[in-house]
Amino acid sequence: MTIVSIWCRHKGDNIIGAGLGLPWKIASDTKRFRNLTEGKIMVMGGRTYSGMPQKVLMGRKVIVLDNTHTIEVFDAENHIICDNIEKLVDYPENLYVSGGAGVYAMFFNTPAIMPDVVVDCVYGGDISADAKDLIDVNKSVAVLEQKYTTLPQRFELDGVVTTVWLKKGDFVEQSVVKEILAYLETEGK
Repeated sequence: MTIVSIWCRHKGDNIIGAGLGLPWKIASDTKRFRNLTEGKIMVMGGRTYSGMPQKVLMGRKVIVLDNTHTIEVFDAENHIICDNIEKLVDYPENLYVSGGAGVYAMFFNTPAIMPDVVVDCVYGGDISADAKDLIDVNKSVAVLEQKYTTLPQRFELDGVVTTVWLKKGDFVEQSVVKEILAYLETEGK
C-alpha cells in the first residue's frame, strides 16, 4: 500500500480552507485534485466530506473518517465510514489522503500510516477577503519539512506551484510517483 497526501495550501500561512470551502477559486487546482484522485480511494474527514459537492464524489471510492457516528454517506455503494484511523494500517490498496487539517495531522503523526508521497500544491495569490474560519496545516507542514525530501521537479500553473515530496528512509512505490509526475508534466497542456 502507498499512501499519498494531496493538498493545496496558501504560501506563508499554510491555510487550506475557510469553513467548509476554499478561500480561493482556481479551476486548474480543482481539476488537478480531481484528476490525481480519479479512480483512487480517497480518505477524508467528515467535515471535508460534507463540504464537497456530491457530484464530485459520486461513483468514487471514499473512506470517511468519523468517530462521532454523525456522518451519513450519500453513495452507500462507494463510500464507507471508518471510525478509527488505525484500521487503515494494513489497507490492501493505495490511499489518497484528501483532508481536512485534522485528518492530515493524524496521518502525519501516526508512523504506521504516514504518507509515502505528498503532492504539495502551494498557492501564492490572495485569499478571498470574506474568507472566515481559516484552517491551516502548519503542524503537518512541519513534519513534511522534517521527515520528507522534495523531488527536484517544480510545476507551476495559475499561481500554484506543485512539488512532490517523498518520505525519507522508506521505499516508495515508483509506479505511483511516476503516475503523479506524468500527470503534472502534461497538466494544462
